Formats: sequence, structure tokens, C-alpha cells
Amino acid sequence: MCLAIPARIEELKDNQMAIVCVEDFTAENAAHTAAGQNASVTRLNVSTALLPNPPQIGDYVMVHAGFAINRMDPEEARETLLLFRQMAELQGL
Repeated sequence: MCLAIPARIEELKDNQMAIVCVEDFTAENAAHTAAGQNASVTRLNVSTALLPNPPQIGDYVMVHAGFAINRMDPEEARETLLLFRQMAELQGL
């Protein structure tokens, strides 16, 4: 099964590439976040070539197989990340 994961664009690079930040969905990370500590994140290089309009730093995008496939509303991104975290907790991660 393939998933597209919400990520926030942190840096725009040459050749339609960007560095995005992907949140860690584990319960341990959620506890750190709730305690006001730094959350664990992963930074990835992704292509923005499939987006219809040039992205901006701070935009949320859905990332699949190394490509940002569409831009998303920040609230929708937060809700999706919350659902992923809940699924991870149900799996005991």
C-alpha cells in the first residue's frame, strides 16, 4: 500500500526541488510535542515539478514517492497528521 504524507516546505532549491519536513507519528514523539519539547521530524528532498503553481516556503504539500503531488490547506494537513498519529498509536508505535 502506498501513502501520500503531508509535509511542510522548508527550503526551495534549484531544478524544482524542495526540502520538506515530515512529522514523526509515534506516541513518543507526540509526548515530546505535548511537553513542549522539540518534535522529531524527517527532512526529505522532493521534486515540486508536478505542482501546478510554484510552491512557497511554509506551504503544506502531499508527498508521494519523492514528489509533491498537490498543495493542501494547513488545517487539512494538521488533521491528516493527527489521524496518522492516532493510527500509529493504535498499532503501538
